[in-house]
Amino acid sequence: MTRPALLKMTPETVETATGDAKSMLEGVQAKMGFVPNMYAYMAKLPGILEGYLSTYEAFRETAGFTPAEQEVVFLVISRFNGCTYCMAAHSMLADKVSGVPADVLAAVRAGDPLPDDKLQALATFTETMVETRGNPDKPAIDAFLAVGYSEQQILGIILATACKALSNYVNHLAGTPVDDRFAAYKVD
Repeated sequence: MTRPALLKMTPETVETATGDAKSMLEGVQAKMGFVPNMYAYMAKLPGILEGYLSTYEAFRETAGFTPAEQEVVFLVISRFNGCTYCMAAHSMLADKVSGVPADVLAAVRAGDPLPDDKLQALATFTETMVETRGNPDKPAIDAFLAVGYSEQQILGIILATACKALSNYVNHLAGTPVDDRFAAYKVD
């Protein structure tokens, strides 16, 4: 399902963009083989695309989560924020790249309990962080740490939340259509 656009934004392309936006889109094109629709809208203000790419990479490389855990975090945030574009994209990555088991992916997409206790603790704490706007209570923190996660990973969830705020919010305003590569993972 594509959300109706709230702004009449024309996405940038490698051909139409200039300056930093053009450089970043060319880099994305070279790395991924295509420019995701979301990036084309973010490039309207290059600082948004730059911020997204920077926080995305930092989360992936420094937060201390496995690839499957990373997708759980991104999916929980995107589901909570109602971002259908990011739900589709991260579901595809979870399934095809990050090794998220099918039953875990189905549960996180639906907001159901996850069949893995540690991943459930991660999903619960991530949602708590988003819902409380980064102001969880001490028992929530203690429960997260008790299953083996760390203070660094709490900070990693903050980084992921910042990253997803950029993408989820732009997608809401732009009504970003889901790319064909993610279409099989669309949510309604």
